[in-house]
Amino acid sequence: MKKFTTLASLGALSIALAACGTAEDASTEASPDTVEMAADDALEVVTDEPVADDAADLDAVEGPDAVSEEDATTAADDAAAVAAEAEAAAAAADEVDAVLDDIDEAVEEGQNTLDRIGETADNANEIID
Repeated sequence: MKKFTTLASLGALSIALAACGTAEDASTEASPDTVEMAADDALEVVTDEPVADDAADLDAVEGPDAVSEEDATTAADDAAAVAAEAEAAAAAADEVDAVLDDIDEAVEEGQNTLDRIGETADNANEIID
């Protein structure tokens, strides 16, 4: 009974202490109204006008040189030739792959033939023994 009284007293004191507190917490203080007010104060209207830079000379700015039509045509023809060579190389590579596949098949057939010869030799040795 003594423990029950102690627990009941502690519970009552906890509730009384909680009732004395206020509802203000960090989430209330950081509401959008209070946060945006500081940002609005920081963003004042700019009244200064842009100033021209007398030292800036746009005519003195160098850009890439224009390419003549002849140079552009030559470059396009060279690119077309390189593309044709690349296509021919790809076709040659496909032919080499086909030949390599044929060689792999021939090697496999040769290995099978050797295996059959070995089996035949083993059978002949068994008959002789």
